[in-house]
Parts: sequence; structure tokens; C-alpha cells
Amino acid sequence: MKVLVGVKRVVDYAVKVQVNKGAVNLNNVKMSLNPFCEIAVEEGVRLKESKVADEVIALSIGPKQAQDILRTALAMGCDRGIHISTELRTDMHLQPYSIAKILQKIVEEEQPDLVLLGKQAIDSDCGQTGPMLAGFLGWPQITFAANLNVNDDGKGITVERETDAGTETINIPSLPAVVTCDLRLNEPRYATLPNIMKAKKKKIDTIQAEDLDVDLNTYNEVVEVFDPPSRKEGVMVDSVDDLLDKLRNEAGVIA
Repeated sequence: MKVLVGVKRVVDYAVKVQVNKGAVNLNNVKMSLNPFCEIAVEEGVRLKESKVADEVIALSIGPKQAQDILRTALAMGCDRGIHISTELRTDMHLQPYSIAKILQKIVEEEQPDLVLLGKQAIDSDCGQTGPMLAGFLGWPQITFAANLNVNDDGKGITVERETDAGTETINIPSLPAVVTCDLRLNEPRYATLPNIMKAKKKKIDTIQAEDLDVDLNTYNEVVEVFDPPSRKEGVMVDSVDDLLDKLRNEAGVIA
């Protein structure tokens, strides 16, 4: 089995973002592997460690610095990387439709049996790339995966997925398929120093996005980006009756 894992470079989840000139400021900001993509990488590596997968390929779309994210995936255990180079901002200008079309091109060339993606990126929070990719390929898909097992015959997968009402289990009797990964699927490993050193020698192929003959135009315009309004200072009360009085007569949130 060949596994392709999509990874995205985003502002680190612990960073307090700053808005500058109508966009999130990316200058001198710590960037990291998208947490949901990290879970997808971990799942792909686990499939390889269990002898189910023969090769795990990490793919990232973005500027030259995206190779740092690929090196992280390689240090976690991926075998090689593919970098789709573009200077378009992946949080605003390069949108899910174009990303899915790029992934489709690579999938058609690499012919993986399974594509693993994060359920969404923490910058745009779209959650559309996986379903779009499955639609373009005509493949079955399972989103929000919380548990993944390869069937006994080795031809398909059974996935427990998150829903608003709990979880449901879906069986895909034969691959290929697209799966998007949710938080409960696994806990990603930390890359060890020896593996980080080995990752520097692993191969990363670079392809220019413009050479893939994909529509990279932006169709949804981000009109404005702004900081949320600051919260007002709280008020201390002496009793429950005082609290109810303020909620009823000052805040007007209860009748």
C-alpha cells in the first residue's frame, strides 16, 4: 500500500496572531505543521510500522519554507516529500478548490492507495479539501476519522468517524480512498534527534504549481481581517441574587 499525506504550513497554534494591513501578519511569526495534518502523518507512519503500508509520501503546497514542514513529516517517519512551490498565500489566496486540483494531479501521477489529510487547517478552517479531492478523483471518502483499521483481507479499511450525534463506523471494502483525520485518531509522536538528522538526507521533489496546469485563481475574496473586540472587564458580585439581578436588569440576558 502506498500512502500520500497532505501537510500544510500554518501559524503555530500557540502564537497570538496579529493583523496587519487587512491580513494575518506572517512576518517573523513561528510557523508549524498544521495539527490535523500532523495526526494524518502519524497515522500514515503507523500504517507503515504495522507493515500495511510500503511507502508514505508527504506533500506540501506553499513557499520555499514549506520544505521545513516536509522535513518535520520526514523526521516523523515519512519516506519522501513532494513540494508544490508557490508564493500564493495558502491562508487566503490559494483556496481549497485549487489545492484539491493540485492534489488530484499528484495522486494521478503517484497512484497512492490511500490519501490522508487533516480534517481542516487551523488558519482558514475550511475543511473542504478532502471532500473536493475525493469528488475530483471519484474515490470514496471518510471525513473526521477517529479510528482507522485495515480490513483483514488487506483490501479495504474500516473507519470510525466523528459526527454531531456521536460516532459512526463506515467500511470501504476496497481502496483507493480519501480519509480526513480528526483529533481522536491518534497522538502524534515527537521526532527524535537521530530521525531529524536522517530526514535531512531524504528526498524532496519540488514542482512549480504553475507547471501543473491548474486554475490557481482566487474566487472567494477575503474582504477584511480584523481582531475580535476586546472583552469588557468583569464585575464581582456578592451573592447569587445580585448576579441574577445584574443579568436581568443590566445585561438583559434573562427575563
